[in-house]
Amino acid sequence: MAAVLSVRQPLRWFGLWSALGWMLVLWVVYESLTPNPIQTPDIEYGDKIGHFMAYFLMMGWFVQLYQRGWQRWLLLLFITLGVAIEFIQGQSPYRLFEYADMAANSLGAFTAWLLARGPFSAQLLRIEQRLLSKPR
Repeated sequence: MAAVLSVRQPLRWFGLWSALGWMLVLWVVYESLTPNPIQTPDIEYGDKIGHFMAYFLMMGWFVQLYQRGWQRWLLLLFITLGVAIEFIQGQSPYRLFEYADMAANSLGAFTAWLLARGPFSAQLLRIEQRLLSKPR
């Protein structure tokens, strides 16, 4: 019931969007901890761009689902997740602990949180409206 009250927009498929968002989170966690992650392009700071984009996408997805008060908690959750994963990576024999990765993760989540007040924040609602609109 609390989740329904905190929903940001009248999304008809809220459960589907939420499930897809949590699958994205699980994928990012998996990619962060696996010994053989997807390789980032061989460009300068490519891995940092990947970190930024992953956390930007996660936060950007969830800010479309929940009210502003809940968004602050989600921001804290994703920043904490990014920091925790780096510490876990530092304990593994095949991954590295990097402060720069923590910063990229946090900056990605924070940037999406800041953009939550603009037109970016209603993409899932627009998708639903297009899919549900009747052809003329």
